[in-house]
Amino acid sequence: MSGPATENGADAKPPVNWLAEIRGLALMILAVLAFHTFIAKPFYIPSTSMLPTLMVGDRLVVSKYPYGWSWVSVSFHLLPRGDWRIAPATPEYGDIVIVVPPDRAEDYIKRVVALPGDRIAMVNGRIILNGEPVPQAVEPAVRLPALHQNSCDNGWGAVGPCLDVFEEYRVRLEDGSEVIEPPTYRETLPNGASYLIIDHREQGLDNFDEITVPEGHVFLMGDNRDHSADSRAPSAVDGGNGLGGPVPLADIGGRAEFITFSLDGRATANPLTWWGALRPDRALTSLRPPLAQKAAGNGAAQ
Repeated sequence: MSGPATENGADAKPPVNWLAEIRGLALMILAVLAFHTFIAKPFYIPSTSMLPTLMVGDRLVVSKYPYGWSWVSVSFHLLPRGDWRIAPATPEYGDIVIVVPPDRAEDYIKRVVALPGDRIAMVNGRIILNGEPVPQAVEPAVRLPALHQNSCDNGWGAVGPCLDVFEEYRVRLEDGSEVIEPPTYRETLPNGASYLIIDHREQGLDNFDEITVPEGHVFLMGDNRDHSADSRAPSAVDGGNGLGGPVPLADIGGRAEFITFSLDGRATANPLTWWGALRPDRALTSLRPPLAQKAAGNGAAQ
C-alpha cells in the first residue's frame, strides 16, 4: 500500500517527531550521567604527581562504587558538599583514589597510605606508620622518556617542561635516545601493597610530626614524593594547593582501576595525531598494587 503522495506524485516523508527525538537524547544523556555517577568514569592524568605509576597523558577508568556513594560521586560535582555516604566502605592501603580538595571542585588522584585510626608521621622522607617505618627498598631507577613529554597543564599534551625538575637525571642511551632516571624506591604498606615511588631531594614535606588519622578519614600521598600536593601540604585556605591533612571519605569519588590508553606530547585535539602518540605498553595496565610478602627492612632503606 503506497504512502501519501504529493502533487507531483512523489511519496511524502513523514514529519519528524521532535518531541520523541529530544526525549531519546535526554534519556541517553541521563543514562551516561547515571553510569558516570554509580558505576565508572574515564579520567585523564594532567600532572606528574603520581610518577612513576601514572604519566601525564594516561587515560584510565575509575570505578565509583568500591567505597559507596556521596556528594562527590555525582558527575561534574553538581551536589553541595556533605558528609553523608551510601553503602560506605573504607579504602585499603595502597589504593589509588580520586579525591576533591576541600577548597575547590576539581579532582586529584593520590594513593592511600594511612587508614582511620592510624598514626602517621614523616621522617626524612620515610613514612612512620603506627610507630614503625614503612619498608622502603632501593630499586633500579625507572626510565622515563625524555622526549615527547606532555605539558603538565595541557589536556592535549602539547610538548612542555613536564620533567624539567629531573634534568640532572637525564641519561643518553647507547642507541642515542635520552631518558630520565630519577632515584626510585619500592614502598610496602602493612597489607603487603607494594609500589614504586620517586624521591630525589630534601624538601619541607619530608618531615612532619605524628598525627592520628580521624575516623572517617584517610591520609593520601602522591608517588612522586617531591612534587605532589597531597595530605602533607596545606590547602588553598592556608596558602597551599594540597589536601590540608587527612581527607574525609565522603570527598573520595572512586578507585583507579586500569589504564585504557596513553598519549605522549605529540597528541593534539586532531585525532590524526593520536596514533603516533600512543604509548602501547601502557594500555590495560592494572592500577591495583600487587601484594608483596610483608618484610620489615626489605632491601636497602632510604
